[in-house]
Amino acid sequence: MTLHSVQLVLFGAAGDLAHRKLIPALYDLHREGHLPADVDIVGVDLKAMEPAAFVEFACDAADSLGRFFPKDVDADDWGRFAERLSYVQGDATEADTYARISAHLDAVAGDGERPDRVFYLSVAPFLVEPIATGLAGAGLLADPDRDRLVVEKPFGHDLESAQALDQILLDSAQEKQVFRIDHYLGKETVQNLLAFRFANALFEPIWDARYIDNVQITVGETVGVEHRAGYYERAGAVRDMVQNHLLQLLCLVAMEPPVAFAADEVRNKKVDVLRALRPITPERVHEVAVRGQYGPGVLLGERVAGYREEPNVAKRSATETYAAFKLEVENWRWTGVPFYLRTGKRLPRRVSEISVQFRPVPHRAFPTGADEAFQPNRLVLRLQPDEGIVLRFQAKRPGPSMLLQPVAMRFDYDEAFDTPPEAYETLLLDAIRGDATLFMRADQVEAAWRVVDPVLEAWAASPPAEFPNYASGTWGPAAADRMLARDGRAWAEPLPADPTPVGTAPEAIADADG
Repeated sequence: MTLHSVQLVLFGAAGDLAHRKLIPALYDLHREGHLPADVDIVGVDLKAMEPAAFVEFACDAADSLGRFFPKDVDADDWGRFAERLSYVQGDATEADTYARISAHLDAVAGDGERPDRVFYLSVAPFLVEPIATGLAGAGLLADPDRDRLVVEKPFGHDLESAQALDQILLDSAQEKQVFRIDHYLGKETVQNLLAFRFANALFEPIWDARYIDNVQITVGETVGVEHRAGYYERAGAVRDMVQNHLLQLLCLVAMEPPVAFAADEVRNKKVDVLRALRPITPERVHEVAVRGQYGPGVLLGERVAGYREEPNVAKRSATETYAAFKLEVENWRWTGVPFYLRTGKRLPRRVSEISVQFRPVPHRAFPTGADEAFQPNRLVLRLQPDEGIVLRFQAKRPGPSMLLQPVAMRFDYDEAFDTPPEAYETLLLDAIRGDATLFMRADQVEAAWRVVDPVLEAWAASPPAEFPNYASGTWGPAAADRMLARDGRAWAEPLPADPTPVGTAPEAIADADG
């Protein structure tokens, strides 16, 4: 793809996200030759900083957190990247800041071709409105084909606030200029879902209710709230993870094949899935949604505190640190197949995986006792860590008797490919290119809020009496197990870090599956 000259303006350039993710990602893109030859990176922040100090700040970020290390590898190459950097100090709430940004961009561009401009808002949510309106007022979003606005989540706190935010953004720019970024969609293994489904003829013909019994999506974290209590007390697990990450994974699993790999075509298919989800009415909330909050426990061999004992958390906090949902996609492909979603903090392992369990064979023709270890076929798409795909199926155990045992075939992402780029590398490059495929559209964000809002409203009206209701180091509250037990199912324990290879003894497989 031929890229125009680009000016990337990074609001919040002196902040934590810029230091940890954005600047290292930009440097790594530069090192691998993916950035256009003519890219200027302009940092904007309230913090007073000389241009040389910003270059040093960026160098520290890239050196300590990037995939490449400029100080140790190639000082000349770092120098070429540093030449791209400049800095504007300014208050995002003051109009004259945008006049100075505009003048700075004109000066950097010189007399050449007018560059594309990408404005990345790595800022607190309350600053999105003044920045969007300030940029529009200064004429910096005037070209709908060359000017883009990248906005970090959260996209609102509920449906009403999301709609208000969308109105603010669309008063300043056209929808095609707004890139709502969810870093989860930039992960290589998440994108690999599209390749797995639509570039292979093997599974798509059986990717429906005739052959699939249920789908389970698990995103587990071992960490607690850490330093994010101020944010997390207002958000909770549903707003932080379910409304965005988990629902997006569901969309990738359930969407219809796109006609072309184009931004609006792919996003249309995702929105179709969200609109097909059976609405959660108030009377159904207790049947299809479970909340939890971690208490003290033992995790990875160490005793850890409960959520309410964490710094800056209210002593009687009702914030959920765990959420599980049962969702149903009501269309021809998926009717009757439940999608079980769960996410939580202080779980036994850090894991993100999608487990697709197929229906059992309609008739077992094997001798009595041959299939005592029988397990339904299971396809596990592992997103992190140890990214890859594992397929569980039955095989005959060597010997004179017909004895079946479950075995596994494994694809390991790191073994097959070089170290994949970080999610922000992919998304930043797409924003620079103007490719919105992996970004959220307004109707997609609002459709996701419509799914979870009834649950949040019901929970707010009925504070939990049993919190904390799961110990740190466990897989969540018992109510989540009961939700699946009512359907005659159980949670599939996520695969261990080193999935069982083909031919492992049945006892080891049973242990791995819990």
